[in-house]
Amino acid sequence: MGKVYLVASGKGGTGKSMFAVNFGATLAKQGKSVVILDMDLGMRNLDLYFGLENNVVYDVHDVLKGVCRIKQALIRDKRFERLYVMAASPSRDDGTLTPLHMQVLCAKLKCAYDYVIIDAPSGIDDGLVLSSAGADACIIVTTPEYSALRDADTLDRALLELGIKERCFVLNKVIAEMMSAGYAPRLRDVTAMLQIPLAGVIQSDENIVISTNLGVPIVLKEGTYIQENFNKITERILAL
Repeated sequence: MGKVYLVASGKGGTGKSMFAVNFGATLAKQGKSVVILDMDLGMRNLDLYFGLENNVVYDVHDVLKGVCRIKQALIRDKRFERLYVMAASPSRDDGTLTPLHMQVLCAKLKCAYDYVIIDAPSGIDDGLVLSSAGADACIIVTTPEYSALRDADTLDRALLELGIKERCFVLNKVIAEMMSAGYAPRLRDVTAMLQIPLAGVIQSDENIVISTNLGVPIVLKEGTYIQENFNKITERILAL
């Protein structure tokens, strides 16, 4: 039986989708079977991060509505032995989908794959409720800005109310010099605001931006500090 991880953020621009892509790619490189679902309905981007936008025929909305079978909507990334992507619908849900639809989909995927990663829409609304319905755990991605941290804390409390007890966070886009100079919240301030485990810190790096624009997960670049950092973050998340 597999495990479902929800990757969420309190606001846009934190690097949530980038993290979901590279978290899934790291697991796949370790020999695990992985499915990454883009649940940001109406704002499809995950396929671009993998460079698979031309391969999309069916999407997650088609699966949830029963238009196609699960396997028809799964796009295999040939750079990995067992990594699959399910794109989001380019149009928003009309309100006919329910959390039960998502629970059934996640239950089926857990029977066939080691890990299911759900890239949730940013913020706290009906999209979060739908995306989180089948999740076993959540990874909140935030940045060292007070507004982002407050939103992340609000999101964390909402996730607890939704019944997700296993939660952690990743601090992204960190510039150490700004932290040490007092121009950004220091790490102790961040961990004081968010009362959940810190899975890791990702430094701001233009190579991450380049990789997403090229549709290549950054962890495919062997021997880099970024790849090693993702390995360690993944290890911490799995150990929670």
